[in-house]
Amino acid sequence: MRVLFATSEAAPLIKTGGLADVSGALPPALRRIGADVRVLLPAYPQVLRALANLRLETVFPARFGYPSSRLFEAKTKSGETLWLLDCPELYQRNGGPYLDEHGCDWADNPRRFGLLSKVAAVLSSAESPLDWRPDIVHCHDWQTGLTPAYLRYLRDPAPCVMTIHNLAFQGNFHANWVHDLGLPWECFKPEGAEFYGHLSFLKAGLYYADRITTVSPSYAREIQGEALGFGMQGLLSHRRNVLSGILNGIDLEEWNPEKDPNLVQGYTGKTLQRKQANKQALRQRTGLQVDENAPLFGMVSRFTYQKGTDLVLETAHRLMETPAQLVMLGSGDAALQQQARELAQRYPGRVSVTVGFDEGLSHQIEAGADIFLMPSRFEPCGLNQMYSQRYGTPPIVHATGGLIDSVDDFDGSNAETATGFVFGDMHADGLWAAMYRAMQVYDDKPQWRKLQENGMRRDFGWENSARAYLAVYKQTLADRSVH
Repeated sequence: MRVLFATSEAAPLIKTGGLADVSGALPPALRRIGADVRVLLPAYPQVLRALANLRLETVFPARFGYPSSRLFEAKTKSGETLWLLDCPELYQRNGGPYLDEHGCDWADNPRRFGLLSKVAAVLSSAESPLDWRPDIVHCHDWQTGLTPAYLRYLRDPAPCVMTIHNLAFQGNFHANWVHDLGLPWECFKPEGAEFYGHLSFLKAGLYYADRITTVSPSYAREIQGEALGFGMQGLLSHRRNVLSGILNGIDLEEWNPEKDPNLVQGYTGKTLQRKQANKQALRQRTGLQVDENAPLFGMVSRFTYQKGTDLVLETAHRLMETPAQLVMLGSGDAALQQQARELAQRYPGRVSVTVGFDEGLSHQIEAGADIFLMPSRFEPCGLNQMYSQRYGTPPIVHATGGLIDSVDDFDGSNAETATGFVFGDMHADGLWAAMYRAMQVYDDKPQWRKLQENGMRRDFGWENSARAYLAVYKQTLADRSVH
């Protein structure tokens, strides 16, 4: 099966979030089970610097309000085929994929990602200048949301699968962009790309795509309700028959406690006693006191309301009434960063806070902590709860999205399957009850070891996800052939 994978970022070339992890890992996993995948990505400066031996595939002339652009083909070190959309006027800039050096949205983001969508659509239709034509085009988030809308007006279009990674980001812009991006005005209506008077890239994708997926089964259900539907719950509920959730995977090579170069001591489920050396090293690095009996809570996260950072900071004072310790790594909301720093100052040797991003330290926290905190208010999928289970660090998570889909709550009767702790009440008392429950189990060493081993045996590899996506592609093609 030939798949065009259209995305605005892909790890390790360019990354701002979980979309890049999916775009970097899912195509190789699909290839391993027999799919022929091309990844379409803007040719950002960082991407061009990282790749060599670019081959020009075709040139797209300036039209429909878009400047001229070129399509290059490149190969990754692992053999994946990349198609890089080169348009210096739109992509050769300092800053990030979506934001300038000052953290503001690029004013012409609609044109930048409209072009990405337009090219994805052309390559997936009879108007493609290339011999290779996809059976399926797979689009991701709002940045490629106009692809299925453009496909409606092209000859012999391939069917389109649209994946939502986070419904909160929708790509909503002024209505004038409809004309500027060469879209027919007939698509600017509630049964189309119009969303409260704006042109919505994501709404267009959700309305016109043949099938919709999101990154966990529970999130697929949650976004059909008002709380997490962000105004699109009516459309998603209407299209529920073609909506499904597929849990993301993780990179089992990068996140492997046995061979992780960031750790002072590798370990497996059979050598869990070696994990202790990483706990000691983490304490030494972060300035925490040595206390053999104290459970160490870890958190690696953006410091935001969505991630529940405020609840962790509120609950930390209760935690300090026990022997436990807390190590936090992340950045985000300035007020939450300041509160976290003040907490560390108030409890020196018991609380450590590192503001910023440090890949090595994130691995060390996953390995060195005893219990991992991830109390997100909503979480489409989440990855850290999977990393922590793989590293024998049972997580505490809120019952939402991918968290509840990937963590089996310990209730005292399911010792053979439980992998962590789940709480439902999204307030400080609810989080504290789960933390207290975890500390009680931690004191029962045989029970705790069983919990660790259960988590380390879970298979969070991408092959499971790839097989599920391949089934969606096949169903999409079957539906198209019937109609």
